[in-house]
This record gives sequence, structure tokens and C-alpha cells, in this order.
Amino acid sequence: MEVIIYPNQARPGVGQRPKSESQRPLLPQHSRHCPALEAGSALGYLVYPALDKHEAFFVEYMGDGVYQFKYFLADAAGKWEPLFGVRWQLPIGSIGKMSTEVAFAVPNPPIDEEGAKRIVRAFIVPEDLGTPPGAITFRGAYNFRTPEGWDTVYTSVLNHIDRPVAPALSVRVETDWYPQHTEFRYVLEPGQGMPGAHGLPIGQVMFVPREDATLRDATDEEVEQINASRDEFNLKKAGQKVTTRYGLEYSPYYSKESRARRGAGASHVDAGEDTTDEDASEDGDDASG
Repeated sequence: MEVIIYPNQARPGVGQRPKSESQRPLLPQHSRHCPALEAGSALGYLVYPALDKHEAFFVEYMGDGVYQFKYFLADAAGKWEPLFGVRWQLPIGSIGKMSTEVAFAVPNPPIDEEGAKRIVRAFIVPEDLGTPPGAITFRGAYNFRTPEGWDTVYTSVLNHIDRPVAPALSVRVETDWYPQHTEFRYVLEPGQGMPGAHGLPIGQVMFVPREDATLRDATDEEVEQINASRDEFNLKKAGQKVTTRYGLEYSPYYSKESRARRGAGASHVDAGEDTTDEDASEDGDDASG
């Protein structure tokens, strides 16, 4: 399947391209090398903000409808210095207009207030602030156009456990015909904030077919086949044990079989050989070597 990507209109060509990444450094070492977990992390593509390497931002929900955005630049020595901040105050009771204040942190700034607001719009959607309370929408550096019959799902970074983790609203859009901006919606608690940096993903996208799936009960014969396949898998897995230098024992069988099937052009792993949490996390014996 081929998916077309096109840049953020406000900052074309700025920011990392989407990429698939299976590693989550903050997970325990053993978890990071579980092939079933890694495959979940690598689902779809990580998306980054439209920031250059010398740029960063931080946005915070202050509570009572107040949001604060700060934009930073790195100097020649790599020290981060604030350039400007934007503060939004939502109307009390949703009656009235949202107020916006721009404050510069340097004398003789290179841009005016309207220029600062345009920069901010490349990263967030001010109109979405506070829906629901604490909500904020981040924009990605690239957008997606899917083939006919395929949708794009926008969600938070899968298996990212760095606390505090803000809850995210998952969105599904028919991007084969609708030109959707890549946007990720988080809901912050009062006093909670989120950073933005060139190498820091702000969300994850995956592509799903629009065709509905139909569920049916397995026949007795199919259940027997699945159980037999599971028994065969567990037997082969038990026969391929490896011990790390730290004393952790695991089996690379699932990982090897998965790579072999992909290399042979298979589009999926037989249901009987699919690992579940029982297989992948029971004692680490599905961790890849």
C-alpha cells in the first residue's frame, strides 16, 4: 500500500518525516525487546512537530480556561532561550471571545505579534482549546493521503509510559478523499504541560481499511486446529532457549519465524502462532535476541 505524505502548510519542509519505530527507550530492557510489543510500537508511523533542530516549545494548561505557550530558540552554544510566549484566556461560561496576549522575552524581536501567532498556528490549533476543558490539539509536520477505501487513525504514541502521560482522544478520518491536517488531541490537567522538539514525536498514525470485519464463532474443528497449532508453537519455542549475560532466559523462536514469513512474502502470521500476553510476557521467552 502506498500512502502519500505532504507537508504542514504553514512550515513546508520543516520537521522530521514520519517514521516507524519499534523501540520505546523508557520501557524496561526486557519489554523493549519483546517482538510482539515492538510490533505494536511500530504500528503505523510516529509523527513529529514542524520544528527545526534549534526550535522547541512548551504548552501548559494553567486551569480556569488559561493556556500558556512558550517558543524557544537555541543559540550557537546550544543554550535554549525563550523568544516569545502566548497566553489564551477562554471566556467564562463559554460566553464571549477568547483573549490572546503575546509577550516577547527579548528586546527588538525579529517578528511582530501577528508573526508570533502565525508561528504558533503551525504547532497547535487555538480554536480547539478547552474542548473539553484542558484539551489542546497539536499539528504534525506532515499530512497523509491514503488509497481509496483506507482511513487514517490519529492517536498518542503507543507504549509511551513517560509520566505524566496526558490522555489522548483518538480520531479516525477518511483521508482518501478528505484533506485532513495531521492533528493529535490531548487533554491536560491544570498545571500539566507538554513539550515540543524536533526529535520528539507528538503522536502516531496508522492506516486501516474501511471494510467492516465480520465475527463468527469458530467450529469445533477450527478450535482443535488452533489448539494443536499453539501446542506445536510452544514445543518449538521451548526447544530454542537462549540465556543472556544477565541470566535472563528467553526464546527467539517467534521473532525468527516472523522474519522468515515476512521474508517469504507472507502477509500475516497464522492465527495459531500468534503470541498473546501469555506467550510474550510469561517469562520473557518471546523476546528477540
